[in-house]
Amino acid sequence: MTVPSPAAPAVDSLPLAPGSWKLDPKSSSVTFQVRYLGVSNFRGRFDEFDAALAVGATLDSVSVTASIEMTSINTAFADRDAHLHHADFLNAVGEPRIIFVSTSVTEGPEGYEATGDLTMNGVTRPVVLAVEYFGSETHPMDGSLRAGFAASAVILRSEFGIGFNIPIGVDKLALADKVKVELDLQFVAPTAS
Repeated sequence: MTVPSPAAPAVDSLPLAPGSWKLDPKSSSVTFQVRYLGVSNFRGRFDEFDAALAVGATLDSVSVTASIEMTSINTAFADRDAHLHHADFLNAVGEPRIIFVSTSVTEGPEGYEATGDLTMNGVTRPVVLAVEYFGSETHPMDGSLRAGFAASAVILRSEFGIGFNIPIGVDKLALADKVKVELDLQFVAPTAS
């Protein structure tokens, strides 16, 4: 006897109610990692950020926007953080925010993909975020409905004009060009008006 496989969800099916879902920053995080000296991954985070999830009637009408404050970078070392604010790295004074604006959200075999424009250091380039939806749950303290997502992308910092490096040999540099960005985001459902 064969067991029928479950039907694939319709492309336009949505697990979330339509409306504007607001980020809970206290239950979210934005982190990054880059290879350092070629032998380890160096990690850091941003402490100030915001995002909004607009859910429409179909997947075609879903959009995501996010903003990260450059000066909120935290690598657990104040002198390094101050250097990262300078123009040779994040240029936090001249371009104080990283901005992501989605252009499409699509469903794939292993989750969702949010394609959009990422602006950093005054440069805008297309980026695809791999998105995993963890589901939704009612918060036990305030009764609000929450939805959780993880998103990740690998970017090349050189494509955003961030080329600072330190030679550590004939053909080696201290910092890799690839940077992995990871977001864990919890959104609060819209309330009935």
